[in-house]
Amino acid sequence: MLMPVPDKAVMEGRDAFVAGLRVLIDDGLIEDPAELSAYSCDGLTAYQQLPLAVVLPRTVEEVSRILRYCHERDVKVVARGSGTSLSGGALPLADGIVMAMGRFNRILEIDYDDRVAVVQPGVTNLAISNAVAHRDFYYAPDPSSQIACSIGGNVAENAGGVHCLKYGMTSNNLLGLEMVLIDGTVVRLGGRGLDTPGYDLLGVVCGSEGMLGVVTEVTVRILPRPQVQRALLLGFATVEAAGNCVASIIGEGIIPAALEIMDRPAIHAAEDFVHAGYPLDVEALMIAELDGTPEEVDHLIAEVEAIALAAGASYAKASTSEAERVLFWTGRKAAFPAVGRISPDYYCVDGTIPRRTLGEVLNRITEIGGRHGLKVANVFHAGDGNLHPMVLYDSNIPGQLEAAEAVGAQILETCVEVGGVLSGEHGVGIEKRDLMHRQFGPADLEQQTRLKCAFDEKNLLNPGKVFPELCRCAEMGKIHVHRGALRFPELPRF
Repeated sequence: MLMPVPDKAVMEGRDAFVAGLRVLIDDGLIEDPAELSAYSCDGLTAYQQLPLAVVLPRTVEEVSRILRYCHERDVKVVARGSGTSLSGGALPLADGIVMAMGRFNRILEIDYDDRVAVVQPGVTNLAISNAVAHRDFYYAPDPSSQIACSIGGNVAENAGGVHCLKYGMTSNNLLGLEMVLIDGTVVRLGGRGLDTPGYDLLGVVCGSEGMLGVVTEVTVRILPRPQVQRALLLGFATVEAAGNCVASIIGEGIIPAALEIMDRPAIHAAEDFVHAGYPLDVEALMIAELDGTPEEVDHLIAEVEAIALAAGASYAKASTSEAERVLFWTGRKAAFPAVGRISPDYYCVDGTIPRRTLGEVLNRITEIGGRHGLKVANVFHAGDGNLHPMVLYDSNIPGQLEAAEAVGAQILETCVEVGGVLSGEHGVGIEKRDLMHRQFGPADLEQQTRLKCAFDEKNLLNPGKVFPELCRCAEMGKIHVHRGALRFPELPRF
């Protein structure tokens, strides 16, 4: 879905603007349409848009100059990390530039005494753990895309991962950051301490989806690696039984490092892809990981296995080596690409529900898919109720993409109905923007909009995302909810 070619007057204005950009950045400007196409979408690939231009700054000074230049000329800016977002959060705008932060890829400092790492936003998530592994430290949040996703994008979306149950999301491991505001002002939020005085602006920025500023430096917490980590595979005859087992484990006061569940389609796809040793005769597979001292882990493995067997588990196998534990997780983390083996396309949904409703919601997901003639494979962070249903479809068949989107929207509406939320970690972006009214009323949306305006009064940073409709900051009033198809902005009028 690309915008039409702009007319001559628009192109002349665009050329003049790009010429000014060229003066501000040395060897970091992309304007050729063929090269711009690499930045036309993020992980939500169903929607694409060529940006006006792409800039790849190397220094904070360049970021500041470019943002100030865009602010003075009312040109929109979309910050981009590695482009792995699954909510359209980095989707470009025809009348805006993309600021790609891939060149900010250095680890600036590692302090083992304070247990912090200071990194640039383009550093990949896994690179932090790799950099401190020789000292038996690691960075706890580990999204499945950690080999590729950047830490700046993790901050933008408040990313989680399979170990977020015990060790928290990005927000729980973020200590400080440097950020450039739309007018070019450079600010620092947080620090190395456990707390800082004043308003929690660090908490405001984490998860703000690039709408408040461009992050140029991140300080994160690193942790000593546990003495022992063991994973337990548990198979169940029904997904509902697996969901009930999760509640039983937590109810006994046991907080595993991770509790993940996959249903039959996801199990088979992952096993065919990775050969992790998963059982193929179960409807649901749980991976429970316990960590700590050897004695503690051995005890907890036995406790969790006993709870699972009492909950109806028909299969149980504990890892006996580090290599086997890693293999169990390799299958789980490969579940998303593995599903590509069983369907030409899939649409990954991200919503969160109370743990007690897991069984009910999973049954409803199957019903929703059936009504639209589509199958759904489920992979989710069961410990914190974060669901990732993958709606299987074929974009070559007319109407299937629209059907998949309808299934996704109804799944998210179901999450809210049972007391959950629209997103657990992927963010709102454009994907869930027009569902925000399902969770928030007009007053809620207005107050969130006011916060956005306090940072970006012209609405130039990543506009068109998150809010159903963002009115001008000078005309704050009732939020008008748009419930139609995704809309793209008009072409630039320079």
